[in-house]
Parts: sequence; C-alpha cells; structure tokens
Amino acid sequence: MSRIDASDIQATMRQQKVCAVLPTYNNGGTLRDVMERVLAYCDDVIVVNDGCTDNSAEILASFSERITVVDYGKNRGKGYALKQGFKKAKALGFGYALTIDTDGQHFPEDIPVFVKALEQHPEALIVGSRNLNQENMPGGNTFANKFSNFWFKVQTGINLPDTQTGYRLYPLQHIPRIFTSRYEAELALLVFSAWRGIDLIPVKINVFYPKGEERVTHFRPFWDFFRISLLNTVLCIGAIFYGLPSRLIHRMTRRKKA
Repeated sequence: MSRIDASDIQATMRQQKVCAVLPTYNNGGTLRDVMERVLAYCDDVIVVNDGCTDNSAEILASFSERITVVDYGKNRGKGYALKQGFKKAKALGFGYALTIDTDGQHFPEDIPVFVKALEQHPEALIVGSRNLNQENMPGGNTFANKFSNFWFKVQTGINLPDTQTGYRLYPLQHIPRIFTSRYEAELALLVFSAWRGIDLIPVKINVFYPKGEERVTHFRPFWDFFRISLLNTVLCIGAIFYGLPSRLIHRMTRRKKA
C-alpha cells in the first residue's frame, strides 16, 4: 500500500474517532517495529505497559511525543490491560479501539481491512481471522482455536473462524464490561457482545510465525487453558439461562425496528 493510501486511512480513522490500543508485556524485541508500522496508519495510539520488566519502557519513552502510554507498574494480565486501554480511549473521546498484539505476529498493514469493514458495519465488532493452516502455525494454536470456536458456537449459535485472535476493532459504546484479567477476557468479550446482539464481522488477516524461531508469548499452557475451560463452563450455563434468550430478544427487537 502506498504512503498516500496510508494517509487516507489515517484521515478516515481520525474522522471515525478510531484509536489503536496496544497492550504490551515484555515484547521489547518487536515493540518498536510494531508501533512504527501502526503509526503509519493511525495517528492516535495508546500503548498499555502491563508491567514490562525488559527494555519496553525505554522504547515507549522514545515515542513519547507520538503516543499515549498507560502505565500502572505491575503486570496484571491482558484482560486488565485491555480494560485500562479502553478506559483511556473513552476518556480521550474515541468511539472505536483497534487492538493489535505487539509480539510481531500481526501485520499493521492489515489496518485498512478493518477500516473498510467499519465503514460497512459501524456498530459491529470486527474480528481478525487468521489462516490457521498456514506454514509454521503452531499446532497448539490450531487446537486451542478449534476448541474455542466449538464452545463459542455452543454458547452463542454463531460460527466464527477465529475466536482467539487479539486483532480486533471494538465499538467502545457497545462493548460489555471486562470482568476477568487475563487471556480469557478476549473470549468473554466476544460471547457477551454476541449475547447483546452486537454483530461480529470476521475479516481475513495475515499472521507471521517465523520458521525456526521461538515467538515470545506469555500464554501459560496449563493455567490459561484451565482458566479458559472454566470460563467456558460458566458461559455454557449462562447461555442457557441468559445469553441465548437475550440474543433472541435483541434480534427480534432489531427486526421490528427495521
């Protein structure tokens, strides 16, 4: 994409009041590159320093005139970081927040895909959809996503290609409250949004998993998978007594208004 096209995307994001929210924890090796590439498309970037202990703080300081930093000192988890990022975005008057991971797996060059989807679906939650069969995709990721996708459909009745991606565009005025502090918060946000009748629009995105290199990840295979499984149990019960009836009511209300 040309620089002129990138400038057009910047202008559209400003007009639509879209900011980028980047939660980060010890991704010093990729953080600078990700921020520079995001800033090519978005002037308004909020980075949440989730208690980094590497050189991330120094990198963020070098961008001090171009970004807004949220820093609370201690590592609290991705869910908490997203909560604080959304809170700051709302306080600054933004209506939408584009979230992107800072570990280098996502391509900021895909931002125009989200902007186009936003223009077509202004009240929807836009969800990035990775190719889970691409080369070098870790087998554990594919299994975890298929596992999550299955339970998401049980809980909401919706087929979604990728329920584990962190690359999303949230309508801040509609997103539900984040009640858990770690990775499972992103799954809960999808489920509760669906129960509220918010449209979930998947868009295809690229993903980078370098061959022969160990990507920095803070996912704890046993404990985080246990927490996600526990959450799925709670959500399945909630779907029966609240979620699915609520979604049905929202759909019927929308049809009457239409």
